[in-house]
Amino acid sequence: MSQPINLKEPRGASPPTPSFALWQLGFRPFYLLASTFAALSIALWALQFAGWLSTPYLSGPMWHAHEMLFGFTLAVVVGFLFTAGRNWSNRPTPTGASLAALAVLWVVARVLVLTPFAWAAAAANVAFPLASAIALAIPFIAAGNRRNYFFIGLLLLMAVAVGMVHLAQLGVVQMPAWVGIQMALDVILFIMAVMAGRVVPMFTNNGVPGANATRQPVVEKLALGSVLALLLADGLQWHGPALIVLVGIGALAHLARWVLWQPLKTSRTPIVWVLHIAYLWIPVHLVLRGMAELGWVQPSAATHALTVGAIGGLIIGMMTRTARGHTGRPLKADRAEVFCYVLVLLAALVRVFVPLVAPAQLVHAVLWSAALWSGAFGLYAVRYWPVLTRPRLDGKPG
Repeated sequence: MSQPINLKEPRGASPPTPSFALWQLGFRPFYLLASTFAALSIALWALQFAGWLSTPYLSGPMWHAHEMLFGFTLAVVVGFLFTAGRNWSNRPTPTGASLAALAVLWVVARVLVLTPFAWAAAAANVAFPLASAIALAIPFIAAGNRRNYFFIGLLLLMAVAVGMVHLAQLGVVQMPAWVGIQMALDVILFIMAVMAGRVVPMFTNNGVPGANATRQPVVEKLALGSVLALLLADGLQWHGPALIVLVGIGALAHLARWVLWQPLKTSRTPIVWVLHIAYLWIPVHLVLRGMAELGWVQPSAATHALTVGAIGGLIIGMMTRTARGHTGRPLKADRAEVFCYVLVLLAALVRVFVPLVAPAQLVHAVLWSAALWSGAFGLYAVRYWPVLTRPRLDGKPG
């Protein structure tokens, strides 16, 4: 069941917000940083992919994957968890100086991976998810909010994954750095699956009267269990028929879950249908993983179905909805926000399917997809700067 939003003021909450409200709640700085970084870093990656730029430590596909996961995606996850965790625990999460310090740590980590200071980059990138896990654990443990303890564990797993990447890059451990990347992808997939299961049916029923979006316990367990099994399989570097069967079962379970949420009834409600379209990319990702295991498609098709389609789509949808809700604005997407949704969807379609049908157009597909993605998140950053830096319209703190 989804957790109700608690409108009571948490214990120890801050007094009414000042005119500059960026540090009042986790979603504010991290949504702004993540959207700005998404626009700039993908443009930078396009230049690297085209051979026009290189970086001294992490470079090429490894830098791109690292920054999209441990930079962009993790920032949004942390911002969301700090915001939702405040309601779940009825305790304050980081604000003010502590929130600013975490944001600075995130920025430092982004800068260091572009420099030759490899050990400093490794330390900063491991420190951010660790510090975020501790910051989330304090209110959860104080409130005895055991139902959400696993989010602390998932942030710790992200710290382990990024640590694996850097130790492999530095030659400390003899393993491919991509094992850490794949582990992080699976952790993010699990976070998305859990949160989507909590909020998408609720948002659908709230936003579309008569939708009757439902959840079935067996389907829920199979969908979430398949992701956990995939995390284990990837950690052990399993391949072959067993992995193909696993991703096939997962794809069917997530597709069944999606159908139960009544996606076709949301066509007139963009702030809801964006979440449904994004979630559909999860079974697409799993099908493509199975096809890649059989050698029928390149693995990058499956990876980008997850990262551009599912992660990008869910993030742009949730960043607009939660930012609106937590700043006292109507839960209705305007034309600019719908444009952002469409740009992200097009970025995913171009990046995943153009190389599949026309492999010779790979470079053009990457460049066009990057432009669409950067346009979407750049527009969000510009549009939401005043929203994220000013107090709530209803005068409430947060």
